[in-house]
Amino acid sequence: MSAEAGYGTHPEVIAVLLAAIGDAAMVLSCEEDRSFAAVSLSRFGSVGSSRLDWTGVEVLQRSPAFDGEGLRELLSRLARPDELAVVFWGNLAVPSLALEIGLVEAQADAILKCGYECWIYLVDSGVVIEFQDGEGFTAGRVPS
Repeated sequence: MSAEAGYGTHPEVIAVLLAAIGDAAMVLSCEEDRSFAAVSLSRFGSVGSSRLDWTGVEVLQRSPAFDGEGLRELLSRLARPDELAVVFWGNLAVPSLALEIGLVEAQADAILKCGYECWIYLVDSGVVIEFQDGEGFTAGRVPS
């Protein structure tokens, strides 16, 4: 099955999050998801099927925290207040979201509850934050 055929088929996973955010979040189409992935996640190598390879990448910060407070702390250091963020989950069946960084901060706990792993791409800063449940966060610059 192609990524396009399976993309976004389980929006119920993020339904609570979307209800809290409302129209301020944009659910990305498969084409939009793949476009944002091409300039962010796809520039990293991978370790296994769902981890970024940080070898040779400018790592800005690692955090053992794996909760909303830990994510908010990272965002306060790395993101501009008006920045656009794209949230990807580890399963393409869950559609990605584009939203302002303030909403990511406000809904950090809800975002992390949507899956065991996610990646937040800070569009203007060119930074990706990887979240692996139980392991914490790694933030670094997107490789050129």
